[in-house]
Amino acid sequence: MTRALEACRNIADLRALARRRMPAPIFHYVDGGAEDEVTLRRNTQAFEDYELEPEYAVDVSAIDTSTTILGQQLDWPVVAAPTGLLGLLHRDGEIGVARALARSGSVFTQSCMSNVTIEDVGAVPGAKMLQAYTFRDRGLTREFIARGREAGFVALCLTFDVPVPGMRERDLLYGLTVPPRLSIGSLLDFALHPRWSLRYLSGPPLRIANVAHRIAEGTSDLSSIIQFVTNQYDPSATWDDAAEMIGYWDGPVAIKGVMTPGDAKRAAAAGASAIVVSNHGGRQLDGAAATIDRLAPVVDAVGGDLEVILDGGIRRGSHVIKALALGARACMAGRAFLYGLGAGGEAGVDRACTILHQQIRRSMALSGVVRTADITRERVSWRRPARPV
Repeated sequence: MTRALEACRNIADLRALARRRMPAPIFHYVDGGAEDEVTLRRNTQAFEDYELEPEYAVDVSAIDTSTTILGQQLDWPVVAAPTGLLGLLHRDGEIGVARALARSGSVFTQSCMSNVTIEDVGAVPGAKMLQAYTFRDRGLTREFIARGREAGFVALCLTFDVPVPGMRERDLLYGLTVPPRLSIGSLLDFALHPRWSLRYLSGPPLRIANVAHRIAEGTSDLSSIIQFVTNQYDPSATWDDAAEMIGYWDGPVAIKGVMTPGDAKRAAAAGASAIVVSNHGGRQLDGAAATIDRLAPVVDAVGGDLEVILDGGIRRGSHVIKALALGARACMAGRAFLYGLGAGGEAGVDRACTILHQQIRRSMALSGVVRTADITRERVSWRRPARPV
């Protein structure tokens, strides 16, 4: 690990290092959200509205951060969210993130927009979850599911919060193109990031590996492949489709994109094992509620029928503790690991895992709890009453 990574004390430091090491369009692809980015900001800021209630004179000499989710025993309660095009950030890409999460004792979730195949990720040791959408071509979704099952993925992450693509205005502002083009306007920016540029130019061409075979023979244009995937998002998909795909997987399934008690109940009725309270990291509907604000009502709606995972805004171990106190079994993090990847490849993801895990352990000790199961609703309070709608 480089000295620069060792000097990173928190996820914000990793973000700053990633910003220095990546060209602006690539960094802002990771960092940005939809439209005015209100939901993106609130996802993290809303944690400040919840305060931990510590108890002292407790023996906290042996802290147990483990949890169980989707049939998997984890050493700590944070899994990697599905995030696409990781090869843009660093050549280590998805494989590097999957290796780091496995070493940390947690789970990597492979995105549909991965630069490597389902089989490549499946060969990495450790537990892995596969993302799937109910594509217009249901045969393509079933193909993904069959390949994931064959490759040894332990669970399916069925994502429902992208009926149509969100408007990510920051990508337009900074001129993100995939693959990146060294135009006159961007040449200086890429020249100021020679390490990233040399890795990109000397590495294999980027591709959306799992759908490349669906494109007309001879077509290697990555933008065409991305457009193909974008056109596959199905605005007509319903809970009946979810139930069909859950039955086809025939194993643990987490439905990602649940924000209301009603949808939580519908996910349970469709046969889900777990739900992920998520607004897609603030990258879809701007103006949606922060996920931490929706967590308790969703947990109360499904009781013990479903495992609940909180996704969105995780930057500190204390955020994870607050989510567990409100009823989450675990959390998902996307950008926290991607900042590490952009800052230092696989070693940077290792650093992100270490930082978050240490913060969780410290927050538990300072709160007077020994096991994650001890983090109950009584350990958190609302700083101010909820404002009426």
